[in-house]
Order: sequence, then structure tokens, then C-alpha cells
Amino acid sequence: MLEKKETGCTLRARDVNSFIVMDVLEKAQEMEASGEDIIHLEIGEPDFDTPQPIKEIAMKALAEGDTHYTHSLGKLKLREAIASFYGRKYGVELSPEQIIVTSGTSPGLLLVLSVLLERGDEVILSDPHYACYPNFIRYLEGNPVYVPVCGENGFKYCPDDIKKVIGPRTAVLMLNSPANPTGAVYNNRELQELAELDCPIISDEVYSGLVYGEKEHTILEFTNKAFVIGGFSKVYAMTGWRLGYIIVPPEYVRPIQKLQQNLFICAASFAQEAAVTALTCCDSFVKEMVEVYNSRRRYLLQRLKEMGIAPRVEPKGAFYVLADLRKYTADSLAFAFEILEKAKVAVAPGIDFGSNAEGHLRLSYANSLENIEEGMNRLELFLKQAKFSGTLAK
Repeated sequence: MLEKKETGCTLRARDVNSFIVMDVLEKAQEMEASGEDIIHLEIGEPDFDTPQPIKEIAMKALAEGDTHYTHSLGKLKLREAIASFYGRKYGVELSPEQIIVTSGTSPGLLLVLSVLLERGDEVILSDPHYACYPNFIRYLEGNPVYVPVCGENGFKYCPDDIKKVIGPRTAVLMLNSPANPTGAVYNNRELQELAELDCPIISDEVYSGLVYGEKEHTILEFTNKAFVIGGFSKVYAMTGWRLGYIIVPPEYVRPIQKLQQNLFICAASFAQEAAVTALTCCDSFVKEMVEVYNSRRRYLLQRLKEMGIAPRVEPKGAFYVLADLRKYTADSLAFAFEILEKAKVAVAPGIDFGSNAEGHLRLSYANSLENIEEGMNRLELFLKQAKFSGTLAK
């Protein structure tokens, strides 16, 4: 029998932490399979169906044989539609030649980080942050450097804190607006201050379009040196279509294109065709979804305020609220699974998103108002009973 060797690849894989919210989801699904009634507030996936015009164009494309490789940068008509969209929405002038269509936003982020990072390079992240960011960085043998952000200022970067950690190995600053898990949305002044830092920026804007009561911005309004990660999964309810895009400075197009050719070849051809329709014909669908999300957001925040666990600053984007349960627990992982077992409500533990989110739970309102109401009723009862019995960690 051959002895199994520890390769560099397996060692890198060991540095990748579990995506805990998926562990919660899978446990919840096991419980459902055994007959339990579970309220899902853990997963970041729209509960809406993909708008019908998008599906119809995809089916038409399939029927017409649009099932072959496209250009590795993506279909020109889609890249032109993305450029036109940024012009209409943000007043930003883009060339289709600096846009690369990808098989989802995660592959897009992987491509960008792959060309920016050498072994030992540093990526500045907020803490809390999207759970997978550090795993991508460590997989590429880079080092995440964390800048704590707090609920008192809406979980947003302070530029002075970033300046303190910029060093000779700093490769890039990671920005996420609207943000997962906090729902933070950066305004134009805040983005301008970040753009003026002596540091390249990757701006994850996958939740672009899901903003409530705020004027939305892209980092590209303030600098042409940033890398933007965008996609269709959230705002058009197209998670299963696996389609995204990256906007990059012109000098990075060819290096990223070569990686795309080797790793992914291209995104699905018929999905790209459908995405053109998403950008050009589905504004009314997006508006309706945003209105529904906003009504759920307001209800959820009110219930959390009544329970005394609402965030200090109201989240204005995405479909998440980072509830503050530090008065109840210092172990959000164990607490989340206890809530799942006893209250039958699936939530995401704050520790999944960084040490500064410990004692918090991320709640997604990408579920019906009826289910959110039932989930809050169960959570409120659980907290009351646990507090009465003295079982909660202090």
C-alpha cells in the first residue's frame, strides 16, 4: 500500500476553516428530514424565485443551442450591458474590456486574489467580515490582517485604524458594502476616505441593489484603481445560476483572463444570455423584492429591539441583522446549536464572521414575514426560559 503523503495542497486545505453557517444549515436539514419543523434564518439566499423574464430568455437560449463555450472574458453583449448599467446607476464610465464574467462571485474573488497575492502578502479585513474571506486568503498562502469594527459606528471601517496596519506586505484592502453579516452600507464620504488611502481595494458589491433608505454607491465613483466583485445571485435571486463578474484596472485584465482560461474557461453561455435581460428588463422585479425585504427588515428590527438584542446602528443593506446577545452568551457557536435544538430556529453564530462578532447571531430576513414572526416568537420564548432557568452563559 502506498503511503499517503502530505502535499502542499492538503496542507493549504487544512488551513481553511469550516463555513459554520453551512454546518448549521446541514444540521437543520437533518432535523427536518426526521420530521422537525425548523425556521431558517441562517442562510443568505433569497427566498424569491428568479424573475420570469430571465428564465424565459435562458430557456430560449437553450432551445436555440446556446450551450457552447463563450469568450473567456464573457459574452461581449453582457459585458456591454454591465458597463451600461454602471453608467446609468452610478455615472461611472467603464469599458467592456475591463469586465470579466465569472462563474459566480466566489470564483471572481479567487481570480482577483490570485493575481494580487504572493506568499506572505497581507489582506486587510474588517472584523466582522464575510466568513469565507480569510479562507480564500490563507488558501493562497496570504495572511489576513483584521481591523476591528464595532456596532457603535455601524460596523464600518475607521480610516485611521486602517492606516495603523498598512505595511510593506499589504497587498489589498477588502471592502464589502452592502455588507455581510452586518448590513452596513458605506456612504459617499466614507468611500472617498477609503479611496484616498495608499492601498489597493477589492470592493465586494454582490449585495448591490439591496439598500433601504440610503443612496447607493460603488467604490468606482471614487477611484479607478479598485477591483469590484459583482453578481446576479442576490439582487436577481439567481444563486443557483452561478454567475458573477469582476471589474478590474485594465493592466490586470490579461493576467486574470489567463487564470480564467485555465481554471474555469468561461461562465455558462445561456446564463450569460439571461443576465443581459436581468440588467435591462428587471428593474420592476428588483424594486418589488426590495420593498418586501424592507418590510421584513423593519419588523425584525422592531422585535429585536423589544428583546433588547438589536444592533446599535440600524443596518441599511443586504438582508441580514447582526443581533447582539453578549448579555446572554460568550459562545455563539454553542448557543446557535442550542437554539436550533431547543427552539427549532436556525441562526448563524457570530464567531463564523470573526472574533469581534462573538456573542452575536446573524439573522437573515430572506424568508417570509410569517416565518420570521414565528422564528422571533420561538427565539423570544427560548431566551426567557433559558434566563429563568439560569442556563445562559454570563
